[in-house]
Amino acid sequence: MKYWEAVKVAWQALLVNKLRSFLTMLGIIIGVGAVIALLAAGQGVQNYVTGQLQSVGTNLLFVMPGTMEEGPHARATLSNLTYQDAMAIADPYSVPDAVAVSPQMLGAGLVTSGHHSKRFNVSGVMPNYAQVRNSRVIVGRFISQEDTTTKARVAVLGSRVAEDLFGDEYPIGERIQINKLSFEVVGVLERKGGSGFGSEDQQIYVPLTTAESRLFPNSRNARGEPLMSVVYVQVADESLMDRATEEIATVLRERHGIKFQGGEDDFTIVSQADLISVFGDVTRILTIFLGAIAAISLLVGGIGIMNIMLVSVTERTREIGLRKAVGAKKRDILLQFLVEATALSLTGGIIGILLGVAGAKAISSVAGDLAPVVTFQAILLATGFSIAVGLFFGIYPASRAASLNPIDALRYE
Repeated sequence: MKYWEAVKVAWQALLVNKLRSFLTMLGIIIGVGAVIALLAAGQGVQNYVTGQLQSVGTNLLFVMPGTMEEGPHARATLSNLTYQDAMAIADPYSVPDAVAVSPQMLGAGLVTSGHHSKRFNVSGVMPNYAQVRNSRVIVGRFISQEDTTTKARVAVLGSRVAEDLFGDEYPIGERIQINKLSFEVVGVLERKGGSGFGSEDQQIYVPLTTAESRLFPNSRNARGEPLMSVVYVQVADESLMDRATEEIATVLRERHGIKFQGGEDDFTIVSQADLISVFGDVTRILTIFLGAIAAISLLVGGIGIMNIMLVSVTERTREIGLRKAVGAKKRDILLQFLVEATALSLTGGIIGILLGVAGAKAISSVAGDLAPVVTFQAILLATGFSIAVGLFFGIYPASRAASLNPIDALRYE
């Protein structure tokens, strides 16, 4: 039997029971659609995270208290990065490759505006924070040096905070309360999305001196020095990142009394490239995990194909016997049923791809900033997998049909 003749016979057999064929394909359709949509969402998350981190610049270092091995809880309890450490890093004689240093004190506060009351992250920052973090004010102004010197009670709002507190109202000049202290709103930042240290859109920024003296006065070490959550260091050039890291490490080791040989650092220095690599690995593993879960339904769909093909062999036993009686060979019968199984899975795979693309677009419309990416590799993987499922689960029914004795098949009722 020629291949195209086998395809024609297979389609005729499948179209005889349209509803049964569609229900058999349903597992493949759902499986392929889910794989395409989830892989697209995973790729979209990876691109989004990478874009957000790169938007800050590739020449930025993050200096944090504690070590990565200690974990976030230990870092919170063993904080030892002070404002004086940040000023030492800013010394051009100690760290000549740093062009800007901006310490940040992170905390949380109950924020009240009119009848609205909600907890937000509150950041104490220096005037150069906007430059270092590549943040842009769209309304009003950012914190000034005068605000820092006078410990002024002024606040710059992230875009989401401004929406939550004021909606469509003009916020500049309005007053809010942070932990029952009154602050004047002087600016609103451009929407930026998430970053390595939380969404800037959902933070409130106040002068660092105001934060450490009025909002978080207890955030100090045993010597009474204000503790910083992170120090951002902008390096002169991306090629100098490694050298700047060593310069900063030398300064902090000297200040913290850490021996250069055998001493364990009580701080962590990471770059944008490090963060992108870490987040990339995490999102990649998550994408593979989601795709694997979705692929389970492909397995279920394959079992459904095997089940229906076995039923089809039983129903068409006399037909198989008749074909063998008029000269059909074993390989012809085998090819016919393999083509039927493959046609079922391939058709389901094509419909599943269309469903997956539609699902990715639906995720994009709901997620807003997240843009799922349907890649050619994902489509090729789903198509190949669906064909493989049809072949794998069609082999046994096809072999069973091809092995029937023509005399016994013709006697079958």
